[in-house]
Amino acid sequence: MYSMVYVSSATKPMAKDELVELLGVAAERNSPKGITGLLLYKDGNFMQMLEGDEQAVTALYRQIVLDPRHRGAIVLLKGESDAREFPDWSMGFRDLKSPELESHPGFSEFLNTPLTAREFEAHPGRAKTLLRMFKEKM
Repeated sequence: MYSMVYVSSATKPMAKDELVELLGVAAERNSPKGITGLLLYKDGNFMQMLEGDEQAVTALYRQIVLDPRHRGAIVLLKGESDAREFPDWSMGFRDLKSPELESHPGFSEFLNTPLTAREFEAHPGRAKTLLRMFKEKM
């Protein structure tokens, strides 16, 4: 199993309906390729984990980099994994700015961390911690 975590910045703020549409298209395209993962969005920034066959994941990432809706993609982590983190999610999603998130019993201030390379480059493992936290508590 191969996984990759990257961050990028939206070229313009995305409305909730745009994000929902993006998620639907991603899930539809990723499922037949055996790619699972999670997309987080907050304050115009994305963090995404992709997992699956290495060739499929790297090919998808090359397509993602060309998407005009974002810029500045930086890979934080990549490599082999023992197992999928998100085996049942063709592409999970959460807008970390949604008001219901802060009232959730599993909310942590760590979720307020900006999704930027600057925040995660020194300690890229924190990106996986954030993604796992969403999976387990949300």
